[in-house]
Amino acid sequence: MKTIQVTCALIQFGDKILAVQRSAQMKLPLKWEFAGGKIEPGESEVACIKREVLEELNIHIEVKERLTPVTHAYPDFKIELIPFVAQYVSGELKLKEHANHVFLSKKELHKLDWAEADIPIVKEFIEL
Repeated sequence: MKTIQVTCALIQFGDKILAVQRSAQMKLPLKWEFAGGKIEPGESEVACIKREVLEELNIHIEVKERLTPVTHAYPDFKIELIPFVAQYVSGELKLKEHANHVFLSKKELHKLDWAEADIPIVKEFIEL
């Protein structure tokens, strides 16, 4: 099984973090995740996360810090999820692919039904 490299962003809006809910039509339907997507050939991790956030959410971010990547095998695919802590810079938030979004404090993040690959990232971020 090929590993898909995917970036994600823990986007800070002041003291809150943005989480997005996958749509019912996506793989892992209605699970919560941090916005992001697949790295294109020749694209850097940082360029990928900035592009994906702009495409999915219509906002610009400033990347602050790279967290520990997580490799997770789902039943039909395997991903290496590369997380970044980022700060909201500009733009009006518009969900283009996701069903819902929430802004939560760090200590509220554990309350959501996360996609399995995102769980270790949530734990690492809470401990920062």
